[in-house]
Amino acid sequence: MARLQKQLDYQTIREIFTRFHAADPEPKGELDHVNAYTLVVAVALSAQATDKGVNKATAELFKIADTPQKMLDLGEEGVIQHIKTIGLYRNKAKNVIKLSRILVDDYSGVVPNSRAALQSLPGVGRKTANVVLNMWWQQPAQAVDTHIFRLGNRSGIAPGKDVDAVERAIEDNIPADFQLHAHHWMILHGRYICVARKPKCQACHISDLCLYKEKTE
Repeated sequence: MARLQKQLDYQTIREIFTRFHAADPEPKGELDHVNAYTLVVAVALSAQATDKGVNKATAELFKIADTPQKMLDLGEEGVIQHIKTIGLYRNKAKNVIKLSRILVDDYSGVVPNSRAALQSLPGVGRKTANVVLNMWWQQPAQAVDTHIFRLGNRSGIAPGKDVDAVERAIEDNIPADFQLHAHHWMILHGRYICVARKPKCQACHISDLCLYKEKTE
């Protein structure tokens, strides 16, 4: 097993997030939604899919089904017709209908705002729950995806052998005043700058602080 990257010190991490904040004070997620329910659905659909692809698929879906009951009225086959351009669309459509049924039957159609309740919904894991808690209820929940996992380890901001370890490292190491937006700053930086194959170090405004040894010119 490869050795974990060294952990950056507190002052360096504070400086990194000070720069992130200066560049983008209010970072936003890129999944389109109109309420907590459509956010849950969009995030669940985004597994192994791009935000752009999900937004294209849900543009018309959310116009006619923006509540659990409306989604149930549309039915599984109706959902499939809207999301069939997304990977694993049949299983995802099934989960959307199942979670909608649970929301109607057990929560009066209202999306719960606890991690445990969200994770009890079909197709909703810890990452999805954390995204919803962060984006809709403004909780400092950290959803670790492939971009954040890569950036956390590569830079030394939040090294960890798995997503749970990186999530804990983010919560432990990033100053509290940056916790709310940490998820979005890191995912956007990982998605557009600290990319997997050839990171754009020359365009990176934290490259002088990052511990990544194989920096590109």
